[in-house]
Amino acid sequence: MLLPVFTLKLRHKISPRMVAVGRYDGTHPCLAAATQAGKVFIHNPHTRSQHFSASRVFQSPLESDVSLLNINQAVSCLTAGVLNPELGYDALLVGTQTNLLAYDVYNNSDLFYREVTGDNVHSLALCDFDGDGKKELLVGSEDFDIRVFKEDEIVAEMTETEIITSLCPMYGSRFGYALSNGTVGVYDKTARYWRIKSKNHAMSIHAFDLNSDGVCELITGWSNGKVDARSDRTGEVIFKDNFSSAVAGVVEGDYRMDGHIQLICCSVDGEIRGYLPDTAEMRGNLMDTSVEQDLIRELSQKKQNLLLELRNYEDNAKAELSSPLNEADGHRGIIPANTKLHTALSVNLGSEAQAAHAELCISTSNDTIIRAVLIFAEGIFLGESHVVHPSIHNLSSSIRIPITPPKDVPVDLHLKTFVGYRSSTQFHVFELTRQLPRFSMYALTSPDSASEPLSYVNFIIAERAQRVFMWLNQNFLLPEDTNIQNVPFQVCFTSLRNGGQLCIKIKLSGEITINTDDIDLAGDIIQSMASFFAIEDLQVEADFPVYFEELRKVLVKVDEYHSVHQKLSADMADNSNLIRSLLVRAEDARLMRDMRTMKNRYMELYDLNKDLLNGYKIRSNNHTELLGSLKAVNQAIQRAGRLRVGKPKNQVITACRDAIRSNNINTLFRIMRVGTASS
Repeated sequence: MLLPVFTLKLRHKISPRMVAVGRYDGTHPCLAAATQAGKVFIHNPHTRSQHFSASRVFQSPLESDVSLLNINQAVSCLTAGVLNPELGYDALLVGTQTNLLAYDVYNNSDLFYREVTGDNVHSLALCDFDGDGKKELLVGSEDFDIRVFKEDEIVAEMTETEIITSLCPMYGSRFGYALSNGTVGVYDKTARYWRIKSKNHAMSIHAFDLNSDGVCELITGWSNGKVDARSDRTGEVIFKDNFSSAVAGVVEGDYRMDGHIQLICCSVDGEIRGYLPDTAEMRGNLMDTSVEQDLIRELSQKKQNLLLELRNYEDNAKAELSSPLNEADGHRGIIPANTKLHTALSVNLGSEAQAAHAELCISTSNDTIIRAVLIFAEGIFLGESHVVHPSIHNLSSSIRIPITPPKDVPVDLHLKTFVGYRSSTQFHVFELTRQLPRFSMYALTSPDSASEPLSYVNFIIAERAQRVFMWLNQNFLLPEDTNIQNVPFQVCFTSLRNGGQLCIKIKLSGEITINTDDIDLAGDIIQSMASFFAIEDLQVEADFPVYFEELRKVLVKVDEYHSVHQKLSADMADNSNLIRSLLVRAEDARLMRDMRTMKNRYMELYDLNKDLLNGYKIRSNNHTELLGSLKAVNQAIQRAGRLRVGKPKNQVITACRDAIRSNNINTLFRIMRVGTASS
C-alpha cells in the first residue's frame, strides 16, 4: 500500500526522534537531523555546493549536499516550521537541555538564541480536540498523563501506564500516542480507540494517509528497525517494512519536488527511504488482490482453528461414550454444563511473610479444579500479563491471587481461567473481565483505631448520602456487610502501601471533609467524585501543613539557586574579559620576545581555565538542582489545581502562577488553601 520511490544512505548517524523536514529557502524541502556529536546536518539535494559564509555552518566532508550546523551541545529536540509568515520560509528550531536556537538556514543566521528552563514534558502536539475549529495543545509528560490545554486552561486529562514519549494529530479530534514501554494507540477525545503493546520501543509515530481514502493511518518506527502502518480505527497492520537498524524518525514532504507528498523514514545509521501512497489506479490493480489474499489467509486460519476445536470435542465425546465417568479416565476436558466461575475482590492485610494487598479470589461452582489463570491488566504486572499456575499438589476449585496496583487508577482485569479435573489433558477456558476499583489499596478501619490526619479538603455538594455511599462502594473494596444509611457518617481507611490514614465525613448539609496527608490522594478522590456525580465546577478549602512547609523550603531554594546562577553568570562574564586581556598581553610579550612574561601569562590562562571548568561544574549542578526545584513547584501548582474542578481549578492554577511570577509566597499559599488571592 506504500510504494518505495527513493533510498539515500547518508554517512551520518541520526539521533532518535531528531528529524524534521522544512523549506528553508521557501521552495526546496530539506531534511534536518541531529547527530550524536552535537551537530545538526541539513540534507539539500536540490541546491548543490551551496556556499555558507558564517562560522556556525560548514560543508560536510562526506557529502556535497549535506551541511553541518554546530550546536556544541547534545540536541534534545528538533523541528521546523514558519516563525514569521512575512519571511515566506521555514526556520529550524533546535533545543538542548538549557537553550533554544531558532535558525535561519537560508541566510545562515540566528533568528534568536534563548536560555530556557526544562520541565517534565516529553511530547507536544496540536489537535482540534473539542471540534471548534481551533487547535488545542496536547502535552505528554513523565507523570504518565496526557493533558489538553486550551490557552492556559486544562480541558482534559488522560492517565496512561507509562511515560508518554510521542503524540501526533490524526483526523479531527483523533490523535496517536506512544509510551516508553512499547505501547502505541489512538485516542478520540478522551476515549481510547485501541492500543497495542510491543516488546520493542516506538521511536517515532506519524499520521499519514497511505491509501488515499482521506483518513490518516498511524505510522510507527520501532527500535528493531520495523516500520508499520496501522488502521486508525482498529490498529490492524496494513503495511510494514524493515530497516537494518533502529528507526530514528518518520516525517513527510515533497522531497522529489514532483507534486506528491512522500512518507520519509530515517534510520539511526543514516538510511533514508521515501514512500508514495497508493493511487486509486494502483489500488484497483494491486491492492484489491493483496487485500483478498490477506482475507483468504485470515479465513483459512479461522477455519483451521475451528476444525481443531471440533476434533477435540469429537474426541472427548468418543471417550465419554467408551468409558464410564470417573476421574482417572473420563474427565479429559469435559466439565458439567452448569459449571460457573465466581470472582470476588477483597483486601488482605498481609502477614510477616507477605505485604498487604488487594486480593482476587476465583472459584468454580462445583468440584472442578482451576489449572491456571492468565490475567491481562495495564500498569499492574511487569509486561501487563500475569500467569498463576498452581502445582499439581495444590490444585483446588478456588485460587487467590494477590494484586498490588502501584497507582490509584481503575483497572480492567481480563481473566482467562483454565478449568477441568486433576486428570484432564484439555481444559475449558472461561474468559471474563472484572474491574479493580480505583482505591482498592485502602482497607476500611474503625474511626477510633488511628489518629485523624491534620491535612484536609472541605467542600459542599448537593448529593444524597446514599449516592455518596454508592460512590464509595464503586471505588473502594468495602466488606459486604458495610451499610451506611444515616447522616452524618464517617468512614476511615488505611493505605496498604504506606499505612497512611484517610477519613471521609459527610454532614446533613452536604458538606464533605476529606482528611489525608497525601495531597495526590485528595486530588484523586475529588476528581473521582466529580466524574461520578457529574460536577462541572467545584471550589474547596484545603490545608496540607506538612506539604506546604516543604514547598516553602523549595521556594527558598529556588531563590538561592537563581542568586547563585546570576553570580556565576557574572563571574563568567568577568573571566571572559580577563581571558581577552591575558591573551593580548601574552601575544604582546611574544612579539617583544619576552618569553618569561609570555609564559607567565599563559600559566595564568591555564589556572583561569581550571577555575572556569570548576565554575562550569558548579553552574551545571546548580542548574540541575534548580530544574528539580522548579519541577516540584510546578507539580505543587498542578496538585492544588486537582483539588478543584472546572473553572475554580483553572483559576487556581493561573493565580498560583501569577503569585510565583510576582514572588508573593504568602499569596501563593492562600490561593492553594482557599482558591483565591483576595481576603
